[in-house]
Amino acid sequence: MTAELHSRRTVLTTGAAVAGAAVGAVALSACSSDDGKPGTAQAPIAAGTPLVALADVPVGQAKAAKAPDGSDVIVARTSESACAAFSAICTHQGCTVAPKGADLVCPCHGSVFNALTGEVKQGPANKPLPSVPVKVENGKVVAG
Repeated sequence: MTAELHSRRTVLTTGAAVAGAAVGAVALSACSSDDGKPGTAQAPIAAGTPLVALADVPVGQAKAAKAPDGSDVIVARTSESACAAFSAICTHQGCTVAPKGADLVCPCHGSVFNALTGEVKQGPANKPLPSVPVKVENGKVVAG
């Protein structure tokens, strides 16, 4: 073999690095929109938008909901009259978490979050779920 010939390892490594960079660039551009449209990383859910009826969420547990912009959120009932909400997108690799009692469980890699705080209880995720501002109005949990 001469120095001009590339080994299979070099070709595969270079190809994987290029593919990884391309995927990373697409993912970053998808998360960094500044257009202010609902559903983008920068746009909050419109204040006052109903997410779920308070009575539909048992105290100490959570319920999955869809925001008007189509994003997945988790609404947790922290007491008789108060709620918290979080993005339903796992901070590990972006799968949608699901409520399971007082936990939020990621079906992809097994991360577990506290349903009332969004904090990580079990990895591989190492960051909490981002909070979504909500309040209770007229028996409904609304964005706010």
